Amino acid sequence: MRVLLISPRPPSTFWSFEEALALVGQKALMPPLGLITVAALLPQHWQLRLIDEQVRPVSEADWRWGDLVILSGMLVQRQGLARLIAEAKGHGLTVAVGGPFATSTPEAPELRQADHLILDEGEETIPLFLEALERGETRGIHRASQRADVSRSPVPRFDLLDRDAYHVMAVQFSRGCPFQCEFCDIIVLYGRKPRTKEPEQLLRELDVLLALGWRGEVFLVDDNFIGNRRNGRRLLEALLSWQRQRGWPLRFSTEASLDLAEDPDLLAAMVDGGFQRVFLGIETPDGASLMQAGKRQNLRHPLLEAVETIRGQGLQVMGGFILGFDGEQEGAGERIRRFVEDAAIPLAMVGVLQALPNTALWQRLQAEGRLLEVKDGFDQGVQTHLLNFIPSRPMAQIAAEFLACFDALYTPEAFLERAFRSCLQQGRQRSGPIPRCGVSRLSGGSLRGLLILFWRQGLRRPSRWRFWQQLGLLLMHRPRALGDFLWLLLIEEHMLRYRELVHGQVGAQLASPLLQETAMVPLPLPAAEQVAAAP
Repeated sequence: MRVLLISPRPPSTFWSFEEALALVGQKALMPPLGLITVAALLPQHWQLRLIDEQVRPVSEADWRWGDLVILSGMLVQRQGLARLIAEAKGHGLTVAVGGPFATSTPEAPELRQADHLILDEGEETIPLFLEALERGETRGIHRASQRADVSRSPVPRFDLLDRDAYHVMAVQFSRGCPFQCEFCDIIVLYGRKPRTKEPEQLLRELDVLLALGWRGEVFLVDDNFIGNRRNGRRLLEALLSWQRQRGWPLRFSTEASLDLAEDPDLLAAMVDGGFQRVFLGIETPDGASLMQAGKRQNLRHPLLEAVETIRGQGLQVMGGFILGFDGEQEGAGERIRRFVEDAAIPLAMVGVLQALPNTALWQRLQAEGRLLEVKDGFDQGVQTHLLNFIPSRPMAQIAAEFLACFDALYTPEAFLERAFRSCLQQGRQRSGPIPRCGVSRLSGGSLRGLLILFWRQGLRRPSRWRFWQQLGLLLMHRPRALGDFLWLLLIEEHMLRYRELVHGQVGAQLASPLLQETAMVPLPLPAAEQVAAAP
């Protein structure tokens, strides 16, 4: 069996970093970890060819080579999935689709042509799919009856990747999150009881990466690394020993809940083990919105103090923010902007709230008759897609605040100041050799990109004198943060271009008649819910 494993190219997003990666000769931020895990679950005597459309397109020779096509994607990749399904079927190939989008919306029209839907977690459903193929079944929907035991998950097939095309490698330690944020689909997909791999299991994956020549940053794609703190501590203890024995070849980043600030010992263990960055779902500085959204864990600690605590321990903070919560008061965008500036968070992902399929928010809005079906062709799931429900204040007002907030945060001057303050204020850093990653990993083969960065920051822009001053101060007071500072300025090159894209996409949606009130069609309630909602 010859199998094409394909990840559709997503649209440009906050996290795609195209402009920055192009400067350093790379094509994508991270590889499709789900697909290379699926590859490890397939019969290893099969011939496998992985194609990440971020790296290269599918060629006619690829279509002629394959017998079976396996696709995986998130909500943001739905249009790419539909295109690839149609192309594969046009070449007479059997098509199987899995991943978060298919699992959350198996009835989506984009998936109708697929022969097999491999839903839920692959450790449970890939075997069901393989059994169906052995029985000669040509179509099927394969669902799991239980959560996967991730301690039995195989080492992903990192060898299938064009590793030089990526800035960061990806691994996963845990799935699930203990919290109940109304808008989040993680607990829908993976449950509220975080399940983890064994520490030695993850270390085997890192050893494979080292054997393949990877040196640099590794992102733990856990949606909440500290969801299971006990096992997280076990991993960090083992990771510290692993790093020492191998000369600190890697640095790590991950995502965590804001209550990480309440655990200084865990923070210290992360920094000691080589963690450098953490993404926090802060969402909003408005306490009433946090309470309404079920984000109560962010109310246990003053937000600004929490960010300062985490950075003070040595982790660079990235943050996620959302506009459009029910009951949100006018000026929320400006309050987010002020908080981001006060907290000196360089990378602040600001987006507009969307009701994701089958979340608690989706179910509530459906019961209230407030979900909207906007058939506009825009890429739902990206930060620029406007609300897919009737908000509690005018959509145009929310959109205007979003644009003003994003504009202000990503002027060259504002970003430069936040990046500098963040690096200057970053607390203790692990002693010993600096792992070869970030700018240090890139400089050998990407001198041209760094020279372009210095030309733009240090010669062309009005903020050039401030750039040189900040560079000198970091060299004197925080020399180990210099790589992080230059990495952030590389990312700024993407944000400046992305800011233009944000304006174009939001403006097009606001101007589209399909987003006017007369063209917004509420999704019909199921009969039982119509009765329940009746006065």
